[in-house]
Amino acid sequence: MFAVYAREPNQDKPLDSLVVGERPEPEVPEGWVRVAVKAASLNMHDIWTLRGVGIKPDQFPMILGCDGAGVLDDGTEVALHSVINAPGWQGDETLDPKRTLLTEKLQGTFADFVVVPARNVLPKPAGLSFAEAATMGTAWLTAYRMLFVKSGLRPGETLLVQGASGGVSTALIQLGRAAGFRVWVTGRTEEKRALAERLGAHQTFESGARLSERVDAVFETVGKATWSHSVKSLKPGGIIVVSGATSGPDPSAELQRVFFLQLRVTGSTMGTRDELANLLSYVDLAGIRPQIGAELPFTDAAQGFRNMLDGETAGKIVFTR
Repeated sequence: MFAVYAREPNQDKPLDSLVVGERPEPEVPEGWVRVAVKAASLNMHDIWTLRGVGIKPDQFPMILGCDGAGVLDDGTEVALHSVINAPGWQGDETLDPKRTLLTEKLQGTFADFVVVPARNVLPKPAGLSFAEAATMGTAWLTAYRMLFVKSGLRPGETLLVQGASGGVSTALIQLGRAAGFRVWVTGRTEEKRALAERLGAHQTFESGARLSERVDAVFETVGKATWSHSVKSLKPGGIIVVSGATSGPDPSAELQRVFFLQLRVTGSTMGTRDELANLLSYVDLAGIRPQIGAELPFTDAAQGFRNMLDGETAGKIVFTR
């Protein structure tokens, strides 16, 4: 079958390992289902997989793609939940120490077909296209959990999103505005800040700029490059919710400011199946449509990877057939 896959890990030149070609069609174990993929979105996780982060060398070749949307063999249209749990796990899927994501141990969605446990497919809302539904399982679910499960914010409070144009950032802007928060955003360029404003940001700032007042919460996916600004931007007792560190994982902790102002830092990873079901229902009821910056055929996947690696994003990059 057609597939976009990583041939081998390549830390320094990840795109050199990207192959658009053919892979064997997957078998379907008992209790699993086969999904004919109609659309799948690109995530930073796919870049990390190409680099060999979070995956053992003997797992290659690995079909890329953490999430997507498609059709079951019986014609049911579905969106995918990407967190695969150990058999018998009970409770929050994200806390399972043996959990895995597609492309870590199991082949991903950038292919004609993907095979997942039956519980990992949810009905696609009729109001969402396959391309829109394909953004939900990773970036939008991450944003939903950060905002509604981890932050503790109430409508009317102010949040700051670090970074204006990535998949999680654009989801935070759209979800935050719809939920009644005051949404502030930082962006490196005028174009990225303008995008944030079109999506609903109440105010935008240059990266690292002093804010007009401190905020109740900061949402971090950037890491080292923005961490100091995030800590300095918080009100006493405020919270930073972290789900990524694309610029590096080791900033100065700013511990004096953290303890003196009683700041809180919490991590957030993906989300649960129930949270994804709630997210799908929410965007459908609220009429929210995810920001798709580029929709490309699977055969042009290399271009999408280059855009992400170069930071040329304006929302989600989605591959379709």
